[in-house]
Amino acid sequence: MIRYVYAHELHKYPSLVDEMFRDRSAQFRDRMKWDVSVDANGWERDQYDDLAPLYIIYEREDGSHAGSGRLMPTTGRTMIGEHFSHLTDGVVIQSPTIWEITRLCISPSVKSRREAMTVTSSLLLAGIDVGLRFGLEFYVGVFDEPMLRVYKGLDFTPDVMGKSGEERRAICAGLWPCTQEVRDNMARKVEEHAQIAEAAQVVEFAVGA
Repeated sequence: MIRYVYAHELHKYPSLVDEMFRDRSAQFRDRMKWDVSVDANGWERDQYDDLAPLYIIYEREDGSHAGSGRLMPTTGRTMIGEHFSHLTDGVVIQSPTIWEITRLCISPSVKSRREAMTVTSSLLLAGIDVGLRFGLEFYVGVFDEPMLRVYKGLDFTPDVMGKSGEERRAICAGLWPCTQEVRDNMARKVEEHAQIAEAAQVVEFAVGA
C-alpha cells in the first residue's frame, strides 16, 4: 500500500520510517556512492527533510518499507535550485504548480525485477495523484541517467533540461508533466508490464515442470 506522510507525522510510523532512512543510506551512500550524510542511527537525512516535505512510502503487507520518495513545492528551497542549478543553465525553477521530487528510493530488500517495477511505478503514480489533487503542472528532479530507461519504459519520459557526467555516472535534471493523460498512459503501461511478467512466470513454471 501507499502511505502519504508529512514530515510532522513521521513519528506515527517509527519502524517504517527507520527502514526508509536506512534504505536511503543503502541506496545513495553504499550502492550509488553519493556524498551524503549518514547519522549514528544509520539514517541518510539531509537539510530538506527538515523543510516539511511530503513523503510517499510503499509499505508492504508486513509493514516493511519497499520504497519511497520525497515531494516539496519549488516555492521554497529546493535541491535542484541550491545544488544542481548548473543543470538548468542557472534558470530558477520556482512555481506553485511545480514540485520537486527527490530521494526516490527502492529498498535493497526488493530482490526481483517484477517487485522493483511494481514499487517504482506505484510511487510514480502516487506522485502524479498528489499532483492532480494539488493542481500541479510539472514535477522537477535530478536523477542518474540509467533511470531514463525506466521512465521511458513506464511512458513517463522527462524533458531532460541538462546533464553532467558521462555514461552511467551522468546526472540529469528532468521535468515531468503532471496530467491525467500522463497518469492514464502510465497506468496502461504498468498493466502491460504486469501481463508480460505474469505470462513469463507461467512459461517459467511450465518449463520447470
